[in-house]
Amino acid sequence: MARYLITGVAGFIGSSLAHELLQQGHEVIGVDNLTAGDVHNLDGIIRDLDFRVMDVNETSRLRECCRGVDFVLHQAALASVPRSVRDPLSTHVANVDGTLSVLLAARDAGVSRVVYAASSSAYGNKSSQPKHEEMLPDPLSPYAAQKLAGEYYVRSFWHVYGLEGVCLRYFNVFGPRQSSDSPYSGVIAKFASEMLKGESPLIFGDGNQSRDFTSIDNVVSANLLACTTPAAEV
Repeated sequence: MARYLITGVAGFIGSSLAHELLQQGHEVIGVDNLTAGDVHNLDGIIRDLDFRVMDVNETSRLRECCRGVDFVLHQAALASVPRSVRDPLSTHVANVDGTLSVLLAARDAGVSRVVYAASSSAYGNKSSQPKHEEMLPDPLSPYAAQKLAGEYYVRSFWHVYGLEGVCLRYFNVFGPRQSSDSPYSGVIAKFASEMLKGESPLIFGDGNQSRDFTSIDNVVSANLLACTTPAAEV
């Protein structure tokens, strides 16, 4: 069994990773400052989880959390395009400075690999389908630029320091524990919540719009495979 550190562990994706890893018998340390996360997402596992309320920019504390850790799953972020437009500075601190702090802590503690939650927003509004990694990035918001900067930091730390890293560009993730209350929630969570309350979901336009959605189960599987796949194949 391995030892994992999950940042943003009280969030939708972070908590889903924690539930799965603990079910598999792994040891999990989770950190979250609870700015965006919800501790209720950890119901049922909180006693089995080494949970620490802290910010990822507390590098010294994070370095101690990384001691003896095999893999870091970096999910912590302020994941909102509108919020990044409204407040680019604070989102930069969370998304860029926070990622650099995680990488420094992981490097200093001898972590084997960091898996980074990147974003499909890196592609911009390119019309060609399907999207693929060889496409040139075209970040069109502060959030997209911040998440893309994180990718470059992950890549540079592998090249310069030998800290292995994998970046996963998520596309509209949905599933259990996703909040429907936030104005930034995915449409599936909002529609499901409204229909469960007997309400009709509000659809803008003529209903012919389309988006790519990704099941949380696939995101969890991708993260775990990204940890264990040999580096030459990543």
